[in-house]
Amino acid sequence: MSRPTRLLACFLLMLSALTASSAWAQDSEDAYTITPMSSSWVQLDGHRYSVEIAQTEAQRARGLMFRDRMARDHGMIFIHDEERPLAYWMKNTRIALDIFYFDAHRQLVSVSKNTPPCDLGNACPPFQSEGPATYVLELNAGMADRLHARKGDVLKFGPGIPTSPQPSNP
Repeated sequence: MSRPTRLLACFLLMLSALTASSAWAQDSEDAYTITPMSSSWVQLDGHRYSVEIAQTEAQRARGLMFRDRMARDHGMIFIHDEERPLAYWMKNTRIALDIFYFDAHRQLVSVSKNTPPCDLGNACPPFQSEGPATYVLELNAGMADRLHARKGDVLKFGPGIPTSPQPSNP
């Protein structure tokens, strides 16, 4: 192989390695680093859960990704700007979850029970609400059955959780 051909081959190999590492970084924890979320509590069917509040686009995108466990009485509340049909996925999520969808009046619209972790990146399937929703609560898998969750159940908010959607700041 001539010297120019070897240099070209070496350059292409390095370019390929850089491209691969760039694609990997997009799905790494560092790519989803965000400012810390505030916390509060929610109450559903008489049970109180400590929750992190995902209010901005970046916080909602990160969600519960890359966590290996979550305490039984903890979760995350996602606040959207408007009431509409929503779909959540489990990209880079390592723990099974119950995904509760609530409307603007904080009434339960639907639940995706025992939603499995997914490590398929953008190929992870979406789990859709059965109607328009504004708030999404993620708890450990099995909580919906434990609470006997039903459509129309009302979610109560603790201090610091906006009761009406606010515009998000990415």
